Amino acid sequence: MQDTLEAKLGPMGCESGNDEVQWNNIKECVLDTISDLAGKDEKRARKPWIIQEMISKMDERRKWKNVNTEEGRKNYRRLRNELKRATGNAKKEYLENICNEIMEFQRTGRYDLMYMKTKELGWKETQGIQNIGIEDSQGNRIVNQSQVLKIGRIILQNYTINLIDQKP
Repeated sequence: MQDTLEAKLGPMGCESGNDEVQWNNIKECVLDTISDLAGKDEKRARKPWIIQEMISKMDERRKWKNVNTEEGRKNYRRLRNELKRATGNAKKEYLENICNEIMEFQRTGRYDLMYMKTKELGWKETQGIQNIGIEDSQGNRIVNQSQVLKIGRIILQNYTINLIDQKP
């Protein structure tokens, strides 16, 4: 390893320049040597529809995230939009394939495989669709977010008024 590293660092020498540039060159040489000798461990996706190409785009987007120039912002936005489209389409395609498999199992009467496939998706009983809402003064359930906030403000105002009235 030392010979390989010395061979890569030798041509660079002590170039006069920015310390940060020199450090990045040294760091790149060390990382390249280690990855050549030990192999590079690829990042694994947490979601099954994420492919390696998307992960590499995510890494590139991360590089542009803190570049505060017009070009940096433009590249970051472009990569962000590309990733949103790509991941959205990939997720939609993945879920369509899974749903088609489940429907095929149902058509053929293989309910055991159908339930196993739905269980693989990771949905748990506690993670169902949750409508968060409150009841208004008439007892009607309100789930619209803006109405919930409006009623919440009214309840909070009434509560604070009652607290103020109760103070001696």
